[in-house]
Amino acid sequence: MPPTTPEVRGLNLDPQTRCVHYHGPTDIIAIKMKCCATYYACKDCHDALANHPLEPWPQSEWPTQAILCGSCRAELTISAYLECNSVCPNCHSAFNPRCRNHHHFYFALPRTDLF
Repeated sequence: MPPTTPEVRGLNLDPQTRCVHYHGPTDIIAIKMKCCATYYACKDCHDALANHPLEPWPQSEWPTQAILCGSCRAELTISAYLECNSVCPNCHSAFNPRCRNHHHFYFALPRTDLF
């Protein structure tokens, strides 16, 4: 029996996890939300479909597989995703580099304003 890929929730999903909110050619990742251990296409889909607030992943849990490549369906750790330079380390598909503008919603980033 072939391995199953995780279910991804979202609004108007295509086969590569693009949704109504983010549907460009490189918008091909889904994120497992810390708060509910469920993959969603984006934070806006989570807000629309879940009945609870989004909770960011603490840095101590970044070794957790919580990113799904919509192209090859590989699950990446948060650390691997953050270090991949917007390219899937498994299939080399490009991810949207502008997703980094939303990382603070998903990942509790280290503070850089302490000095």
